[in-house]
Amino acid sequence: MSTEGSSGSRRMRRIGRDEDASASDPLASADSPRAERRAAPDGPSRREQAKRRRGHGYLLSFGIVLAALALVGAAAGLVGAVQGPRVTAVQFDPEAAVSTTGSRLILTTSQSLADIDSAQVTVTPAAEVSVETSGRSVGIRFALPLRDDTDYTVTVEGVTGVGSSTSSTLTQTFRTPALEVYLLQRGDDGDTVFRTGLDGEDAVPVFTHPHIEDFRATAQHLVMSVQDDDGAPQLIVTDADGQGARTLPLPGDGPVQDLQTADRGEAIGYTYTDPDMTAPGAQASVLYIASLKAADSDAEPTRIDVAGAPASAAQWRFVPETDSLLLLTFEGRMLLTAAGGADPVDLGSAAQLEGIARGSTTAVVLRADGLYDVDLTDGSETPLVAATGASGYLGGIVPMAGGESLRQYTASADESSEGGTTIYRVAEDGAAEPVFSVQGTAALLQTCVSPSGRYAAVLVQPDAVANPYDTSYDLPLPERVETHIIDLDDAGAEVSSLDAFAISWCQVPLR
Repeated sequence: MSTEGSSGSRRMRRIGRDEDASASDPLASADSPRAERRAAPDGPSRREQAKRRRGHGYLLSFGIVLAALALVGAAAGLVGAVQGPRVTAVQFDPEAAVSTTGSRLILTTSQSLADIDSAQVTVTPAAEVSVETSGRSVGIRFALPLRDDTDYTVTVEGVTGVGSSTSSTLTQTFRTPALEVYLLQRGDDGDTVFRTGLDGEDAVPVFTHPHIEDFRATAQHLVMSVQDDDGAPQLIVTDADGQGARTLPLPGDGPVQDLQTADRGEAIGYTYTDPDMTAPGAQASVLYIASLKAADSDAEPTRIDVAGAPASAAQWRFVPETDSLLLLTFEGRMLLTAAGGADPVDLGSAAQLEGIARGSTTAVVLRADGLYDVDLTDGSETPLVAATGASGYLGGIVPMAGGESLRQYTASADESSEGGTTIYRVAEDGAAEPVFSVQGTAALLQTCVSPSGRYAAVLVQPDAVANPYDTSYDLPLPERVETHIIDLDDAGAEVSSLDAFAISWCQVPLR
């Protein structure tokens, strides 16, 4: 028998059995329910019924899942409301925090926040902050650079969500990195800017040129004042690692001096003098400002005019946290002006501009009748607090945050002492503590303070008698110089002594 015939027989037998079963079943009458199900050709098949049952089961399962998710979400919302806001993300740049003012710690939370003020924020070790709340984030701005190589804890108490009375405490810890500095070293084979740690170990050369007059460092750039092969001045800008060198436009072929940098904004300033001062309209020590940003590479520098005339500055400073400049004219007038030079404020006569502390708007000024703290926001002034416990003739003053200062006193040699120069750390109340001194033939040239105020760098000329100045530079220096780094928080303990100068903490050049 063929396969087809066999299959046909099996089908036939199944049909036949079904017919026999119907005939012999007394319950399968024409009007019975069972007979009705068999006789209903338009009703759902078993497959359709199973499919419907599966569909009903899927919908039931899906509904259960949705209900469970809704329950979980409601529970999570309830838990969040009970617990208060929690930190979900953190933004912070520790390296910028130790070198620049105004760094920010941004905490993003799980809820939109009610306003937070600075009284709710505690920083350990202590640091002055301001606070801004926006949506789910709170931004904590540090007024001054932080201490290097230090563990910090920031605590924000009483934090509540909008429309909620449940508060929580936000805590964030971080460690700042060790400081790195840039220094300049002159040599017979060229001049080099190095990057190094405070100990001077593993110094890395980042920029070399046959003739570097001076340099400054910002958060993102280095700017070098150099002379080309023909002796013409140039300003060369690089990235912080010495790469991407480019040249900034200058007002002319004359010397560039008094190079300075702003605390923020990647801005620099300098004075420019025309090479031929006998020419009509020649400029002498006229103040210019420029941007170090790559987008502004081809932009001409901005000349600062006062009352419609170029501003010749005997001394000048960027005013921290503002777009203003403080300058002392050759006529002895102290002027406060915006970067555009319009409507300057005359702050009276002065003999010397000592400086402005980082993060401060108070200048220390020498007038004919003494030293004063001048508030640049309103022009008010108070006599500088006298130092108690210091002796000698007062020389330079370096203002520091919080009303402190470093002051240089020189004592005359006598039968009991060989004299010398001592740097005192003077507190806001005038209490003076000696932190560094030189004696004998050594001479103290300059003092600069680290961004956080933790360290000072003291430039010294050893053996001044046998160590002459190199006059081949517009900014001459002794052939040998030493930069001593001292820890002001450890009574002036010396950290290192480096054979270089112009440490990147210095915002103004040696005068």
